[in-house]
Amino acid sequence: MFIAKHAKWPGGLHPEDGNHALYHVEVREILQGLGLNLVLADRYEALFEKPDVDFVFPLLNRGGFLNSEMMLPLLCTRHGIPFLGASPILRGLSDDKHLTKLEAVARGVPTSPWAIYRRGAPVREADAPMAERMVIKPNASSASWGVMDAFDWAGVERAIAEIHNMGHDAIVEPFLNGSDVEVPVITVDGEPVVMPMMLFEQADPSHLRTYYEKRDLVDRAQKYQLVEFTNGEWQPKIDELTRKMVEVFRPFDYGRYEFRLDQETGEVRMLEVNLNCNLWSEKVYGRSAKAAGWTQEQLIETILCESLRRHGLLEG
Repeated sequence: MFIAKHAKWPGGLHPEDGNHALYHVEVREILQGLGLNLVLADRYEALFEKPDVDFVFPLLNRGGFLNSEMMLPLLCTRHGIPFLGASPILRGLSDDKHLTKLEAVARGVPTSPWAIYRRGAPVREADAPMAERMVIKPNASSASWGVMDAFDWAGVERAIAEIHNMGHDAIVEPFLNGSDVEVPVITVDGEPVVMPMMLFEQADPSHLRTYYEKRDLVDRAQKYQLVEFTNGEWQPKIDELTRKMVEVFRPFDYGRYEFRLDQETGEVRMLEVNLNCNLWSEKVYGRSAKAAGWTQEQLIETILCESLRRHGLLEG
């Protein structure tokens, strides 16, 4: 079963989700091209009762409610159906930015100071690591959904209240100048493999990338570009930090490890980890696969086959 919000989308940009719909269509067509007996679904309800399938390829991550990323792994686990990705608890750990940062600190991986403001808990200024510019976002957001910035506590407090009103916890941290280094990792023969790193090279290192830019719903051409990251000084250092974080989430089939690099100050900070992240050919994984000499079809097939093998559904 391939289950995704736009698994049945006919094609073109979605008015709200933009290129996310193109991504789901691309994966669907690749899976169909592999000759699989494919069942399509676009709602959680498809797994409320046990379906007649032997494996689930889940991409229905953003369900519009808190911790929705755990729903499909939990439903599959309930039915005893193997699925692509990682266990529900690991999905929850990676999607909770606060918990991921705690894991980073415990392993000596640098990350920016932060504060978590859960819904219903006190919102105290004393807990915030205030700086000249602050970033406030949903603690379990993806693609920069709901991200905001503020320059004083009053602005931070308003942003937290807005995020709470949307039904989410809020995470608050100082804004970091620089560009994002994206590190895609897959599993091959049971071992994590770091693919070619990519860099969101920003024309303005102080620019705050938005959801609308990431989904191609507004023009971003002059703001940043995605290029392969081959810096001889920083690539080995980020590789080492990535491998420390990888151990937290094993076993998993694929995940993107994100760092903010400020080459002017010589600082690198881990931002977050995204298991079951975007695999679209025009995003990090697709571009990284191309740099490695793979086609998009080979990328998807490799990730799928390795997962099937891990679950004992594929010999060899």
